[in-house]
Amino acid sequence: MRILLWHVHGSWTDAFVRGRHEYLLPVLPGGGPWGLGLAGRDWPDSVREVSLAGLDAGEVDAVVLQRPEEIEEVTARLGRRPGVDLPAVFLEHNTPKGNFPFTRHPLADQDSIPVVHVTHFNKLAWDTGWAPSLVVEHGIPDPGQLYTGELPELAVVVNEPVRRGRVTGTDLLPAFAAAAPVHVFGMKTEGLAAAAGFENARLRIRGDLKTRELHREMARCRVYVHPMRWTSLGLSLLEAMHLGMPVVALATTEAARAVPPEAGAVSTDVDELLRAARRLLANPEEARRRGVAAREAALARYSLGRFLDDWDTLLADLLPGDPGIERLEEQILVPAPERKNL
Repeated sequence: MRILLWHVHGSWTDAFVRGRHEYLLPVLPGGGPWGLGLAGRDWPDSVREVSLAGLDAGEVDAVVLQRPEEIEEVTARLGRRPGVDLPAVFLEHNTPKGNFPFTRHPLADQDSIPVVHVTHFNKLAWDTGWAPSLVVEHGIPDPGQLYTGELPELAVVVNEPVRRGRVTGTDLLPAFAAAAPVHVFGMKTEGLAAAAGFENARLRIRGDLKTRELHREMARCRVYVHPMRWTSLGLSLLEAMHLGMPVVALATTEAARAVPPEAGAVSTDVDELLRAARRLLANPEEARRRGVAAREAALARYSLGRFLDDWDTLLADLLPGDPGIERLEEQILVPAPERKNL
């Protein structure tokens, strides 16, 4: 299939475009949210940058929508309306904002475009009315078991922690820094020390590293900390687990489903998490053992192979003449017992 989608969420797209289809990414001279294209990513040759204005409508078999405004954009540019004469799904990356748990999804109460959530918590949290709604859980390329834990320190990956504040648990980081220095990776981490009240000696601002370097540097830290209050499910958490890192995580949104107890500690009690972090920092063998459990859990639930298989099923059932959403929900919501790990 030739699938149109915008480069909105880089980490999710990195997994999605490794499938067996052709992927069309709109590009504009100035880039930006409506024309990012590849943005320098090392993606397969099956990923092609396209000018939406010059794209032939017949070149597109389906569209993966990620913002409500894309429906009108596709209609205006291609002359085909998603969900009417162009097969489409709406991919919901995020937890609802605002009046939770009463937040209505922008695509609620329509039956032509299924809403696909990346976590079961998101599906539970959003009010989609009678719109078809299902879950395709995350999957990521396996970076390998790189964990060394040689540094008795903590790692956190978070984008824009100053702007997002309590959403990403930025206010909790000084408490963890009291247990050990905290390495903070991610975009726009400048000014974090002042915003969170850090002592500079306890903070290691590592910035936005390339993926391979990020994984290598994360894996040197003994424990991964996931202090997010209200994010969907940070893919960096799944990356840490794939690396073989033990995890200390707030039991919020999807984290309690993603992280089994044997992989570290999951709790809404921050003091409990701090005690667990200190114990793992002081006991490298226990940390390594729990990291192995984290990796096993991540490979079992969040493998790239399972993710791509589920998306293939979903996309195939969108095509005209297929039996539709009822069979799709049965196949996607009940995971197959055996999936290969890639």
